[in-house]
Amino acid sequence: MAARASGKTAKKSTVAIDQVGWDRIRPAAVVLVSGPEQFLADRATRQLRDQLAAEDPSLEVHDLEADHYQPGELVTLASPSLFAEPRLIRVSNVEKCTDAFLTETLRYLETPADDTTLVLRHGGGVRGKKLLDAIRGGTGGGLEVVCAELKKDTDKLEFAAAEFSAERRRISQGALRALVTAFNDDLAELASACQQLISDAAAEITEATVEKYYSGRVETNAFKVADAAIAGQQGQALVLLRHALSTGADPVPVVAAFAMKIRTMAKLQGSHGGSGQLASRFGLAPWQVERAQRDLRGWSEEGLGRCIEVLAETDAAVKGAERDPVYALERMVTMISTRGSLLS
Repeated sequence: MAARASGKTAKKSTVAIDQVGWDRIRPAAVVLVSGPEQFLADRATRQLRDQLAAEDPSLEVHDLEADHYQPGELVTLASPSLFAEPRLIRVSNVEKCTDAFLTETLRYLETPADDTTLVLRHGGGVRGKKLLDAIRGGTGGGLEVVCAELKKDTDKLEFAAAEFSAERRRISQGALRALVTAFNDDLAELASACQQLISDAAAEITEATVEKYYSGRVETNAFKVADAAIAGQQGQALVLLRHALSTGADPVPVVAAFAMKIRTMAKLQGSHGGSGQLASRFGLAPWQVERAQRDLRGWSEEGLGRCIEVLAETDAAVKGAERDPVYALERMVTMISTRGSLLS
């Protein structure tokens, strides 16, 4: 694998092992599962366990916590057993590891045990860097599984689409967007919702299917409130906002949903070109560009600017700057519903 730059200097750090996505995990003497997305890390580790168990049902599975590691634990678990069963040793919290774990694991990498798969889960940070560098440098004959956080809507859409594709189930693009919108803040919940639809829904899954199964979640979703307000539907937006708050929606994510859509609109204000070209320029999906272009109809540059200002004020208000976050939210919804035509 090609060398990767480290910092702004000419100094480079060589990665000598394969680095793959969570869904490409495979057995190796040492498997480093890195990155902040715990749900994907857990799923990748389960997939590896299933692969190893399919090869040999006598697989022994052991778990260690690197932050509570006691000297000698790894060597003991990796030592050959009487019947030579294959072993899977899963180690969590490597980013918080003890000195003893770091020392003994570095020594273990020099001569990994036969028929043993060591999985090291590192969520990020500088602790254990010497160990990570050794693995990435090729010591131990390892593999790195990168579990990066899915921050962009496009990444989450691809994840959800893959869930249905893996089960050979058809789902419309509108249904995918509705599903991702409804479960935008929790990847585990999004995956669970996908699996429920795969198990229960018949034929092709459409927007109507998603509404049927998750109507409460979709109707009270912050993006529904934002869509109504941006479209100028003030009454509907306020009703949806009050319903969302009454069913437990937190004001902070509501503001975040508005900010996400308004920022996208601001990026595209005054821009010209096809959706594909603009998507590439601004790091968006083509459908996001098309939606933002539709949302911008009837908006002025001055009105958009005022709405960005009130968004910042509301964000501060719901985080403690004002005593009544609900009032601040309703004021924001009113301002955006009138496309920034109000002064306060």
